[in-house]
Amino acid sequence: GRGILNPNEVGCGAMLCEAYSDHWGGHHTGFHCPRLSDPPDLSFCCWLGEGLGLKQCCPHSQYHNSMNSSQTGTRTVVLLYGSLVLVLMLVDFLWFCRARGLSVTAALTRHDPGALKEEGNTLFNAGDMQGALCFYTKALKLSHSQAESAVLHRNRSACYLKLEDYTKAEADASKALDADPGDVKARFRRAQALQKLGRLNEAFLDAQRCAQMEPTNNTFKEMLRLLGAQSQKKVTIQMSSTDARVQQMFSLLLDPSAQPSDRQKAAQNLVVLSREEAGAEQIFRNDGVKLIQSLLGSNQEEVVLSALRTLVGLCTGHQSRTMAIVNELGMEQLCGVMGSGASAVSLAACHLLQVMFEALTEGMNREIRGKDEAILPEPSRELRSMLRHLVEMMPASSVSGPGRDSAINLLVKQVPRKSQRNPDNSLTLWVIDQGLKKILEVAGTVPEMSEGPPLTDNSHMSCSVLLSKLYDDLKSDAERENFNKLCEEYVQHHFGRPGLESKLRAIQTVSVLLQGPSDVGNRTLEMSGMMDAVISLCASEVVCHQQVAVEALIHAAGKAKRASFITANGVALLKDLYKKSENDQIRVRALVGLCKLGSAGGTDFSMKQFAEGSTLKLAKQCRKWLCNESLPPTSRRWAIEGLAYLTFDADVKEDLVEDRNALQAMFQLAKSEDKTVLFAVGSTLVNCTNSYDVDKPDPQMVELAKYAKQHVPEEHPKDAHSFVEKRLMKLLEAGVVSALVCMGKQESPALTETCRECIARVFLALVERQGDRGTVVAQGGGKALLPLVNKYPVQILPFQSMVILLTLDCTLLQNFESLMALTNLAGISERLRQKIIKEKAVPKVEGYMFEEHELVRAAATECMCNLVLSTEVQQLYVATGNDRLKLLVLYSGEEDERLRKAAAGTLAMLTAEQPELCARIPGTTSHWLEILQALLLSDSLELRHRGVVVMLNLMQAEKSLAETLMESEALEILSVLAKSTEQSPISRAAQHCLDKAIEYGIIKKPEEGGEGNEP
Repeated sequence: GRGILNPNEVGCGAMLCEAYSDHWGGHHTGFHCPRLSDPPDLSFCCWLGEGLGLKQCCPHSQYHNSMNSSQTGTRTVVLLYGSLVLVLMLVDFLWFCRARGLSVTAALTRHDPGALKEEGNTLFNAGDMQGALCFYTKALKLSHSQAESAVLHRNRSACYLKLEDYTKAEADASKALDADPGDVKARFRRAQALQKLGRLNEAFLDAQRCAQMEPTNNTFKEMLRLLGAQSQKKVTIQMSSTDARVQQMFSLLLDPSAQPSDRQKAAQNLVVLSREEAGAEQIFRNDGVKLIQSLLGSNQEEVVLSALRTLVGLCTGHQSRTMAIVNELGMEQLCGVMGSGASAVSLAACHLLQVMFEALTEGMNREIRGKDEAILPEPSRELRSMLRHLVEMMPASSVSGPGRDSAINLLVKQVPRKSQRNPDNSLTLWVIDQGLKKILEVAGTVPEMSEGPPLTDNSHMSCSVLLSKLYDDLKSDAERENFNKLCEEYVQHHFGRPGLESKLRAIQTVSVLLQGPSDVGNRTLEMSGMMDAVISLCASEVVCHQQVAVEALIHAAGKAKRASFITANGVALLKDLYKKSENDQIRVRALVGLCKLGSAGGTDFSMKQFAEGSTLKLAKQCRKWLCNESLPPTSRRWAIEGLAYLTFDADVKEDLVEDRNALQAMFQLAKSEDKTVLFAVGSTLVNCTNSYDVDKPDPQMVELAKYAKQHVPEEHPKDAHSFVEKRLMKLLEAGVVSALVCMGKQESPALTETCRECIARVFLALVERQGDRGTVVAQGGGKALLPLVNKYPVQILPFQSMVILLTLDCTLLQNFESLMALTNLAGISERLRQKIIKEKAVPKVEGYMFEEHELVRAAATECMCNLVLSTEVQQLYVATGNDRLKLLVLYSGEEDERLRKAAAGTLAMLTAEQPELCARIPGTTSHWLEILQALLLSDSLELRHRGVVVMLNLMQAEKSLAETLMESEALEILSVLAKSTEQSPISRAAQHCLDKAIEYGIIKKPEEGGEGNEP
């Protein structure tokens, strides 16, 4: 065969130019022509001759002849073979078309979306909905054009309508409208689908929009008429059905022969009906308020609760109904129900009044225009009436303790301003003028004495919170001086009267003031003879007298000035009471006084008021009383108060977390109904977890203080990080999370902002270790944190930890997560942005804007986008000699859409807040105009909006910039954007740009120029 050399045919000296095997099986690789010994013209490798399958070096002429001779015999074969293959392929193609029911044209164009759409249209017109649906779906998979996809979605929606799959029809029509809101066919098809789905209100809106776009279209008009009739019929049916149920419930409730259980069920059903707008309206129109008024006088607690809850449904979010109900029922009856002895009824009535307050105040704050403004009356009269009755409940002896606490709670929530930005504090001034003395009567009531209204264990704490809120809401020194004067007059009036009971009332009032507005309390405490009376009454033989005086002494020790006085004059007295008194309630209070004085040095290890070991002994006694369940809850609460002061000492912290029984007892009290214990528990846990703020002194200042022989605070060795971690683990094992969750759920004035802050700080310390976060979430910590995040993000969120993660030592994932968290925080408030800036995070964020990883780079730019809302960060871009502005312009032209959005957004805000930066943009890069035009032409609406805003800022900054922009293609782009049928922010901003150009005289109005906006 070929490639085998026959030595009989070729001489032994022959050398062949292609690989071959000789007769004996040897392999030869051949060589390149020409050989060194051959003439240069033998540069081709050709056949030796007929019948010999080996090649040898030859000249070009011989090579040409050999090729012609070899191809002549094979051309016919190749031609026949190729024809046969072509025929076989054609037969296979026709068989393929026949098997799938396709025409030859459809098969040839099945990868062309336009051809597939046309084929679908043909099948749709022929009535083959499934076939058309198939073609439209295939075309959608192949289409890369947003406009073409919108048409395909619209056509597929028509198929689904014919196939009665209305859910998919609505979805496809919505997708088409997302791409092109002006597509009237897609909107009409969505209206048809919504109509079939029973969503008549939405269908009516779409049909109305269609009629607006094509006013002469009779089909749209007919559909509007039909939808209006169907909506009215649906409402009528719903109202008649609801009316029938309401009448049925009324009949049962008014039937004296009905069983009590049936009446109770009817009242509960009325609650359910009132939660629907149709049911609430029917109850109100059918004189249901009078019926509910009669139910409020029922002897059955469940019926009264149902009546109150029905009123909640009627009043929620409805100002006019609320005003009518307040006037018809009268606040006397509602306050009477809230002041009843039943705790559940009192809470339900309190909730109703809260809903009424919200409905009335929201109605006052809502902006009302047009004829409705004259229809809705001003609800301020009803609000004042409600507040007046709540204030009058304060000293009334007929009001129960829980009812009084509910009234105080309502005043705390409704009277002070929600925001200091609101200049109107008239409600606070009115309550102080009309009711401050009534509130002080409650504050000065000693429960063990016969005089005074009934109180609960929480009443005095609630009064302290209310007084503090009122005082903090005052705006001027004159208003605060008036508050002080009223309090001093009240205290002086009782203190100056003969009789011990009046003096006790004055001291009790001072004690409450010291827990609330402490500045006011200190002024009353400095009245002549007050402190002497307190110390002398501590030695009284009457237990209630001692108790009032010792509590006042404890609260008075809060200030350093007062603490030093008591240390000098009252420590011996407190020690005698603690050692010699036979009453545990007095002993525990004396113990707390000693604890408070012993903790005057705070966390400073070098400042101890008592001898070494004394604080440990005091803490041990506190833990002993805390675990003694035979003591009343108030006495055990005071034991926690003592621990709250003593746990400034790290030795006390260590002993407390080792005492599992004491921790369990403290957590049980935190979950109990005694709300006054919340702050003490929170403070104790903050101390044990070291989650309080610690200002690290400057080392140089420390050395300077030592040199000057000044006192330098020292940290306790057991406050080191390793000890804190161990304490956290033991607290988690003892169940601290469940206690914190219960504390956060309390609805009481005792749960003050300071108390919530303590809870937030402890949670933050507990989740410091990543391994403990799952435990906290599993025990309900996540849900408990949500209400705190918006109010106390500074305490909840570890800014310092996030900034620490912005280092090269951390992984890119950690960098990315930290940047995302800081971005979210920077977008909440200026206070949080200042916190981030204070932690020196801005330079680190800027560094990550140059990171190679696109996600990290984009996240850093997003963070900067929120940070530039602060003036300090804006000044970094205003400063000359840096490329910060240039980087934003260049990033606005990158391919990464997320990065472009962040950079363009930052640029838009900077050019709006700092107009001087606009003139520097053209100098950043020669492609600045192309980048801005690319933003305007982007498919992303967000990028387009950012681009238009930047354009507007540039044009408003300088006329020369406006001229440059109008001389470019930006004019044509802005003209197109301004003509959009949808009045979007983009079209409005584009129109503002054109208006500014007209104002400058750069372009003419269309009616003046004739050719449109030509320069």
